[in-house]
Amino acid sequence: MRLLVRFLGFLFAAGTVVFLVAVAGVAGAIWHFSKDLPDYSQLQDYEPPVMTRVHAADGSLLGEYAKERRLYLPIQAVPKLVINAFLAAEDKNFYEHGGVDYSGMARAALLYVQNYGSNRRPQGASTITQQVAKNFLLTNEVSFSRKIKEALLAMRIERAYSKDKILELYLNEIYLGLGAYGIAAASLVYFDKSVNELTIAEASYLASLPKAPAALHPVKNHDRAVERRNYVIDRLQENGWIKASDADKARKEPLLVANRANSTHTFAGEYFAEEVRRDIFERYGEKKLYEGGLSVRTTLDPKIQVEARKTMVAGLVRYDEEQGYRGPIQKLDVSGDWGVKLADIKSLSDVSPWQMAVVLETSDQSARVGFQPGRDLGGAVSKERKTGLVSLDGVKWAKAAAGPAKGRTPTAVSQVLSPGDVIYVDPLFKDGNPVDGQYRLEQIPEVSGAMVVMDPNTGRVLAMVGGFSFDQSQFNRATQAYRQPGSSFKPIVYSSALDNGYTPSTQVVDAPIEIDQGQGGGVWRPENFSNGKYLGPTTLRNALRLSLNTVTVRLAQDIGMPLISEYARRFGVYDELPNYLSYALGAGETTAVRMVTAYSMLANGGRRVKPTLIDRIQDRYGHTIFKHDARECRGCEAPGGWKNQPEPQLIDRREQVLDAMTAYQITSMLEGVVQAGTATVVKEVGKPIAGKTGTTNEAKDAWFVGFSPDVAVAIYMGYDKPRPLGRGNAATGGHLAAPIARDFFKLALADKPATPFKIPAGIKLIRVIAKTGMRAGPGETGGTILEAFKPGTAPPDNYSVIGVADADGSRTLIPQGTSPDAGSIMRPGTGGLY
Repeated sequence: MRLLVRFLGFLFAAGTVVFLVAVAGVAGAIWHFSKDLPDYSQLQDYEPPVMTRVHAADGSLLGEYAKERRLYLPIQAVPKLVINAFLAAEDKNFYEHGGVDYSGMARAALLYVQNYGSNRRPQGASTITQQVAKNFLLTNEVSFSRKIKEALLAMRIERAYSKDKILELYLNEIYLGLGAYGIAAASLVYFDKSVNELTIAEASYLASLPKAPAALHPVKNHDRAVERRNYVIDRLQENGWIKASDADKARKEPLLVANRANSTHTFAGEYFAEEVRRDIFERYGEKKLYEGGLSVRTTLDPKIQVEARKTMVAGLVRYDEEQGYRGPIQKLDVSGDWGVKLADIKSLSDVSPWQMAVVLETSDQSARVGFQPGRDLGGAVSKERKTGLVSLDGVKWAKAAAGPAKGRTPTAVSQVLSPGDVIYVDPLFKDGNPVDGQYRLEQIPEVSGAMVVMDPNTGRVLAMVGGFSFDQSQFNRATQAYRQPGSSFKPIVYSSALDNGYTPSTQVVDAPIEIDQGQGGGVWRPENFSNGKYLGPTTLRNALRLSLNTVTVRLAQDIGMPLISEYARRFGVYDELPNYLSYALGAGETTAVRMVTAYSMLANGGRRVKPTLIDRIQDRYGHTIFKHDARECRGCEAPGGWKNQPEPQLIDRREQVLDAMTAYQITSMLEGVVQAGTATVVKEVGKPIAGKTGTTNEAKDAWFVGFSPDVAVAIYMGYDKPRPLGRGNAATGGHLAAPIARDFFKLALADKPATPFKIPAGIKLIRVIAKTGMRAGPGETGGTILEAFKPGTAPPDNYSVIGVADADGSRTLIPQGTSPDAGSIMRPGTGGLY
């Protein structure tokens, strides 16, 4: 008995020693692994990379920019269904354990022993808290030391943070495939839904992804993805979180995903969105753009953007088709499966409803074409093969651009198309209705151009078209292409004159002129577009209406190029304009956005506007960090509530770059350009519009810049490598750019009333003879107009003509009804007729 007692005492002592040694070992291990643990307190200030989202003025999504596509959701905004789905898949005891699930660890250890030596990856037993520790603070190394550190960190995290906070960190950090981080972004990427709209099956699929998103790809590994999704559904039912009937319904639901594009979502807004991206990058840098979670509200009006894109593209295509058909994009062997071969050819993704197709067979009356098949999320080519017919009506425009048949209208489809031709086609319309199954041949235009639409009162850019296709060329011709504006610059010249004592009735001689350019520059002889035709004494109104170059040059000589340069700088057309008279005719280079900004200041009464594509920017916390509208709202804040105080007032402190009365005078003159000048095609809109055309030397650029009381637009057309657009009237701004403006204004102003331009206080409207600018006699109405005069000015009974002078240099007064001698030409500087 004594021996037994001694033996038991020995066992107890030995056990105690072993226990103490084990405790010391565990304590030592904890100390060893704890000394290098990262600081978990940084989770408190966690700011994950969040994508920047760009919205149009109406709130529709325009673009998203991110290195990690993530939208941060507080746990309170996550539906219970989604939370339960992730708990069922990853950690059903999450709200019960203290950071480590010991039963799960035991199961993982048992499996590890069973699979030892099989080269299988050990099964993890990580809780959600452990995954937070690993994802935020550790690496993905597979080792016992990492697992121990992970467990130690998990227990510390559990003591420092609430369960909801830990779950919030987890649900926003995890990678779920297809570039999506966190459940909010994944819900949009996979299903184009917010988390509140997810079904049981959809939430279960997202919950199945954290372990291996690539292995559960919805297309490439569809069956495995469905199996794993159904496993999560089973766990939801097993845990009593969903009903059996709902579980059965969810299992039968097909796994269908709607991959969301990672670029511009508003049709036709690609150039606009890219310009916004550049702006944000320049303001805040790359990190803020791609990780800062900015919310950007832009000025883009989706309806106007679509209208601008539609009319600009139609104008480019119309001109290009007039030049003839240049042939197919390339040739393709149509034997075998032509669909796979055609799918390998890159097509433009932003020219809908155009489709790439290959000609399969031709006849005199039609050609059968096969359309480019699409690809699924896995990149596999669709097996469906669709075909259509290109009829003779669909190729009638396709005259040969070169060769013996140049300019001939085709009489058979086979004269234009051959089997193997890769082309673009578009549904064929007759009498405004699509012809079922028939298509029209299309051609990507060589010519390009730009259009910018602006609110003239604020400088907000409502629409921007930077070329035919952003997919084809990301060069934004609206902001980056510097082109000569030609005669569309003349309103700036005339504005500087009207702002300094001239009137619309001021007479200037339209006659041949020679300019000695000095220093070996030779003699410059500017001419009007109608060579050899001159009008003699002409009012400024008529000179601008008819775009007379010689009058503009004489006017520039009279007021001086330094003054014109100053006004060009004020209007933002040029930063610095050389003092050469040719620049008065638009010889300098500028951009479409600068031109529409300048004309906006004419439209709004001479107030400075700064072009902007962004209304407001907010940071990830909703704080406004930028706002375009800098006007003071006096009385907007009423701490005591409404007490019958005066209504709030907006205080506009913008610079007055042009006298308001001058702005109206030039606007009235530009209305005359539309009504009876070089832009009469725009008159078809039937509403008040003012504007000016422009055509550069050798017709390399064609412009129209104009405005209604509420919308300003600048349009130019030209080749990227400048070359003549043609000859004669067919290559002018009035023929090429103005019709685009007409079509745009018809759409943009369709639901707007015909509001006249506002006449500022002080302006006097006096009836004058349209041809001479002289005051009309009593009862005289024929050939007269109402002209705008400032206080202290009025139409004269006789007039001084700029360009006609006596020998002593003084101007000659010419009685009404007579004309000066326009036959002699004298050198500049002598004060004579030149």
